[in-house]
Formats: sequence, C-alpha cells, structure tokens
Amino acid sequence: LCFLHRIAGCDSSGEDFFSLLSCSAHGQGGRLEGDERERKGEDEEEKEELPYPALAPVVLLALTQTSPPRSWCLRAVCHPYPSILAILLNCVTLGMFQLIIFHCHTSLSRALDDGIFVFFAGEMVVKMVALGVIGQSGYLGDTWNRLDFFIVIVGMLEYSLDGHNVSLSAIRTVRVLRPLRAINRVPSMRILVTLLLDTLPMLGNVLALCFFVFFIFGIVGVQLWAGLLRNRCFMGEDWLPLSDDHPFICSMERENGMLRCSDVPRRRVGRTSCLLDAGEALPEMGLRVDEPGSCVNWYQYYNECRAGELNPHKGAINFDNIGYAWIAIFQVITLEGWVDIMYYVMDAHSFYNFIYFIFLIIVSTCL
Repeated sequence: LCFLHRIAGCDSSGEDFFSLLSCSAHGQGGRLEGDERERKGEDEEEKEELPYPALAPVVLLALTQTSPPRSWCLRAVCHPYPSILAILLNCVTLGMFQLIIFHCHTSLSRALDDGIFVFFAGEMVVKMVALGVIGQSGYLGDTWNRLDFFIVIVGMLEYSLDGHNVSLSAIRTVRVLRPLRAINRVPSMRILVTLLLDTLPMLGNVLALCFFVFFIFGIVGVQLWAGLLRNRCFMGEDWLPLSDDHPFICSMERENGMLRCSDVPRRRVGRTSCLLDAGEALPEMGLRVDEPGSCVNWYQYYNECRAGELNPHKGAINFDNIGYAWIAIFQVITLEGWVDIMYYVMDAHSFYNFIYFIFLIIVSTCL
C-alpha cells in the first residue's frame, strides 16, 4: 500500500507520515491475528491429540491424561460393570434382614458391608485421580458424583464413631441411598431420572390445585363437624365404656344423626346378652351369670348424649381444626378406612353427609 501511495504522487510529508503509520498498524494487526490463529490451531491440535478431549489435560498439578496412574484410572472409569455388580450385591444385603448361611449371618453380612464400602471408597479415589477433584469436568462438578461423595463420607463417619457408645441408627439410614449410585452408572437411566427431575417444577400448578382442594374440603369439614366426633352417651359422669376402635358416637337432639343413645346395643357378658333392669337383679332370684338374661343391661341407662374428651382412634380422626381435617381427608382419598370415618360423621350429624365423601373421592381421583 505504501508503494502504491508513493507512485500516486503524494508529495505532502504529513500525508506520507500518516500513510506509513496506517501501513505499519495494519501490518502489526495482521501479525497479531496470525499469531492468535496459530495459537488456536495449536490448542485445537493438542485437544485432538488428547485421549479424552472433554476432560482436563492436567489434574492434581502434575498428572496428564497419558501419565500413570491417571491413565490407568481413566481406563478403569470407562468400565462401569464392576460398580453395577457391587451395587446389586449391596441391594441384596440391604434387602435381606438376616443372612442365614452356615449360621454365621452376622459376621458374613458385616464382611460384605465392609467390602462394599471399601469398593465404593476406592472407586471415589480412582475417579478423583481420573477426573480431578474440582472444576466443571472434575469429580465434584457432577451432581451424581457429589451424591456418591456424600455416601462415602457418611460411611467413613459411621466407621469412625463405631465403638464410641454413640447411636448410629440415623447415620446407617444413609445406606439406603447406595442403590441410587446405579443411576450414575447407567446412562439411559440417568437421562430418564434427570428428565423427571426437570419436570418437577412444572408440577407446581398441580400441587397448588391439590392444596386448594384440601383447603376447601377441610374448611367445610371443620364448619360442619368440629367437635361432633367426641359425642358419647353418659350416665352421670360416666361415659359408655365401649371400644375406642369402634366407639358409639351419638347424635344430640339438635342434630339429625343416625344414632341416638336409645340405640345403644345391649350389654353382653361373654356370649350372653343382658336383659335385666337394675331393679330386677335381686340376690334372692338366684340367677346365674351363665344363664340367658341373668345379667343387668347397664348400657340402657347411658341416655345422655354430650361431648366427651376423646376422638376416635386415640384422637387421630376428627375435624376439630384444619390440621386434623387434612389428616382425615388424606386418609379418605387413600381409600384406607374411609368408610368408618364417613359412618362416624353420619352417626353424629346427618345421613346426607355421604355426599361430601363421595364427592371428595371423585375429585381426588381426577387430580
């Protein structure tokens, strides 16, 4: 460019000076761009020459991908089958309450558990040497590897506290996480679990709808039946001594329930129904207990229905507040013992309360 500029007849010294500066700057910029391209090309060639381009070239300050022992560890990491076999063996040992083999199940199970832990700890060390400890491509850069690291560290804590008169039951429960290590070994399973975890935030609207249903049905239950499941038949200060699992819940006069205190079943002694009144049980009658009608039906005198102190099933089933109402609603939608709850409410309040429970079950099945 400078040569062409001079031929063009630029005689001004200022113009020659600026043109020379532009030529020199253009030449230096071209050299810098060329150097950068050469460096990038060299880096790409180095990456292509690495056995594992996606991993860090150097880990632990000195170990390259081709230098032992890292090269050995990289080859070992590429074979997940020993890890899968160890996980399956661990599932068997965790699932068996007792190993009855040659009457030495305690020592054998202990030896298997120790061997599996040593294998998992060694695998963690091998992976740290192969991948590095920190960094995006390092061992702790992966979420599933961090789970493995946590399991191994908790196992080390368990062994370190063994024999120090410390309760290890809470620490030993972490063993149930060991089968989750299989997710990190099977790529297809890992993709599926990751996809399921990614869809969890999308279930927020469904959870909000479930909470709304629980809240509405809970409020209705509290407004209608708060305290009604405490109703019992009394005789003075004594309430009807029936079973807590199947209590006799009566309906007060102001309610339209299905059971009144007049509907209390007869008292039974063994297989004998008691038919006598209190005035008929005279000593001179000479009646024996094993004869029909030889005992007094004291239950007929429990004729006052009022609120007691306990709810059914040791106080677990009631609609006294929104918390207990949610517990009862949850039991209803699981279809486990929901009929008993419905009968309790129908006995104490109204026959038509079955509409509430049927509608609740239909709505819960649609969620």
